Amino acid sequence: MRRYWLVLVIVIVVLAAGLSWWHFANRPSGSKGPPPGMGSVQVETVVVRAEALPSEFETVGSLRADEAVMIRPEVVGMIRQIHFTEGAPVAAHRLLFSLDADLIRAELAEANANLENSRRGYRRASELATKHLISTADLDASRATLNVDQARAVSAETKLRKTEIRAPFAGVVGLRDISAGDYVNVGQVLVDLVRLDPIVLDLRVPEVMLSSIALGQSVKVGVDSYPGATFVGSVVAIAPTVDAAARSVAIRARLPNADGKLRPGMSARARIELGSRAEAVLIPEQAVWPSGEQKMVYVLKDGVAHLLPVRLGVRLPGRVEVLSGLQVGDEIVTSGQPKLYDGAKATAIGATATAPAPVETAKQR
Repeated sequence: MRRYWLVLVIVIVVLAAGLSWWHFANRPSGSKGPPPGMGSVQVETVVVRAEALPSEFETVGSLRADEAVMIRPEVVGMIRQIHFTEGAPVAAHRLLFSLDADLIRAELAEANANLENSRRGYRRASELATKHLISTADLDASRATLNVDQARAVSAETKLRKTEIRAPFAGVVGLRDISAGDYVNVGQVLVDLVRLDPIVLDLRVPEVMLSSIALGQSVKVGVDSYPGATFVGSVVAIAPTVDAAARSVAIRARLPNADGKLRPGMSARARIELGSRAEAVLIPEQAVWPSGEQKMVYVLKDGVAHLLPVRLGVRLPGRVEVLSGLQVGDEIVTSGQPKLYDGAKATAIGATATAPAPVETAKQR
């Protein structure tokens, strides 16, 4: 009998402990506080207001040079002189390499001499033809010889000009693997030349977003090399076709890069602005008070704190969108929640409107 009563007492104690734990665990966080009548709690508050909330799509892409070429010679020869410093910027048409041109100058001199002789011969043939002292065929032959010698002179002059290899556009030269004195062949790569400002970003977006993408849309770009930095550009081209396999569309953005921080080949995170909601409700993150899976906010009204559930939307640095549960003009608690409970008396320390702040664009969900 004594054992029966001992078991019964143990069961009652366990049940009481379980009920107490359940009651405590299901009380909303922040509801713990002094019993009513303990006096007013001082808290910090802000007043909810509506503001524009830009919407955006976030994706990743690769940076590439706006223009890039491999400098190659068009004539064979020995490199006589190199006129640039590796990795340095060069202007358009800047001389990069000089090839040995002695033989080509000799060819040009010979071609010019033959050309002058052909001109004299043609003038004599023309005079004789007017006097009917030579046939028309002889005059045509003299003219053909003149044309051939003119072409040879132009060819030699062009080859001589090509011994000076110049930059086709302004950019930055890369690292070279050749030196003065090396013999180079036609088409051999001498050095790379890239234009870094502006720089291009290639992206892909899902085809369902095609109607939201337009030329000129703002693109904000971040790279791992510069944490926290944002580079801003705009959409400059949209591919005319959709990739049937990936169901995506290629787009291209261009970004100013005067300081040269962005380099071709970098991966980048891009945010494309799609539009904005003019009447979004944004509140400070610290105003949100968790209660299990539910998110709560204390609303201060007539000196009494009311704990209300809210439904959240997109998150921004330091702020969060509220989709339901609050109204514009509500005064919400941003500091002091641990001292509150639903129905507690509270006094605001300088209530202010939520700052309209620079709103960073929200991610498309």
